[in-house]
Amino acid sequence: MSAELIHYLENFINLNRLELIDRNLQKRTRYVTIVLEDTFQPNNSAAILRTCDCFGIQDVHIIENKNNFKPNEEIALGSDQWLSIHRYNKEKENTANALKSLKNNNYRIIATSSHGKGTPIEDFNLSNGKAAFIFGTELTGITNTVEELADEFVYIPMSGFTESFNISVAAAIILHQVSNKLKKSTINWNIEKEELEIIRLQWLKNSIKKPDMIEKYFYDNIYKKTEN
Repeated sequence: MSAELIHYLENFINLNRLELIDRNLQKRTRYVTIVLEDTFQPNNSAAILRTCDCFGIQDVHIIENKNNFKPNEEIALGSDQWLSIHRYNKEKENTANALKSLKNNNYRIIATSSHGKGTPIEDFNLSNGKAAFIFGTELTGITNTVEELADEFVYIPMSGFTESFNISVAAAIILHQVSNKLKKSTINWNIEKEELEIIRLQWLKNSIKKPDMIEKYFYDNIYKKTEN
């Protein structure tokens, strides 16, 4: 059913946009993902979303314990519509559930440290399996729960007097290092075909005016006829 709908929606999009969609899909990955624990500054949140989109990171996991995730739309530039956003905000404390869910999906939990704890990011071993890099709140960093549940720690080597990078800068540096290394490797980092179809369908809808109306017309007037 989705294949037929995809084919129908393609008629409403120009060739250049279709080529861009397909080109970007081939560069998308779920081998690496980003987790944001209680970030609260809208500019940082937006910048990280843009960075994920630019480096082809499809999934972003948002943990909302005390702070709502509200990226600055002027900075995000619509990047969130090309990403798969997963929110964890049902409980008072959502960090443990989020990380356990990622572990159940075979992700290593990689905590980012500003104090030289763990492995320098340039030496991080991607071949050991899928990796979820978690960044803590701007004020205090990762929580004790992350410290306890993390499988590994990485840090960005620094030479200055300040103790840490801005969170959005740190995310950009880490994703630049990791994505470059990943795409030069022999690791199978591409998204599976079935999952790509789901993403492609959403991207097509995001590229069309009034997609819900067009989809309804398809099911009411076209899909029924093909079934018969």
